Amino acid sequence: MKITKASEEQVQAFISQNDRWGLENGKLHQEFVFTDFVTAFGFMTEVAIKAESQNHHPEWFNVYRKVVVDLTTHEASGISDRDFELAKIMDEIASGRMA
Repeated sequence: MKITKASEEQVQAFISQNDRWGLENGKLHQEFVFTDFVTAFGFMTEVAIKAESQNHHPEWFNVYRKVVVDLTTHEASGISDRDFELAKIMDEIASGRMA
């Protein structure tokens, strides 16, 4: 199945409906800040399990209680529906845990 790159309009519509997400270097971007390291790491663990089941993996970086995430689909050479879906999953998992 061919993965299609989202249009600029689709990306902007997603960002306008999911205001914690932005666009940085052509990727969906968000910084999650949790109450502590264990909560941040727990978030990453839950996301990793979901991401693996979808065969779609985030670019992310963790220091202490912060997790910085960039989403893009390499097969589409840009943002795709896979990224929108994973972003929503991340928001759902992070809900109620952020500082």
